Amino acid sequence: MVHKITVLLPFIVFTIVIGVLAGVINPTAVKRSTAEFPNGIVRIDHETIKVEVAKSGAEHERWLMFRHDKIPINSAMLLVYENPDLYSFTLLNIEYNLDLIWFDEKGDVVYLINDAPPCKSVLDLVDCTYKNTEPAKYVIAATSGFISYHHITRGSKLTVISI
Repeated sequence: MVHKITVLLPFIVFTIVIGVLAGVINPTAVKRSTAEFPNGIVRIDHETIKVEVAKSGAEHERWLMFRHDKIPINSAMLLVYENPDLYSFTLLNIEYNLDLIWFDEKGDVVYLINDAPPCKSVLDLVDCTYKNTEPAKYVIAATSGFISYHHITRGSKLTVISI
């Protein structure tokens, strides 16, 4: 038992130091900056919707974090992935509730969540992580109410017009 503690203690101390440094060094300008995403247009069923498009890994990581202004109800963010898979979203550093919709590569809805609340703290990650149950290639993230406003159901269809 003593041997395990001797090995783990430096690792634990190092982890705490890195966490504290990240909290201190993390510039507030990053939190306040608004990431610019390219715009695109999609159609869900018969409604045309303006989207901000996140394609790269960095854009997927940044997406709606630290964004104080809600996306208007008639627009959304579209996350595009190279390959269909299971993609989870932890709503850490998200400022408001979201509607999340996963679409497969044919544009069919495979999973949706209405009014997903963001994390209240880093200790809350289990309760604010959302994951599809069937492979998806596209994910729409929008202000809560988007799904009901646009009458989106499991039978809805996404058509990418331009991204």
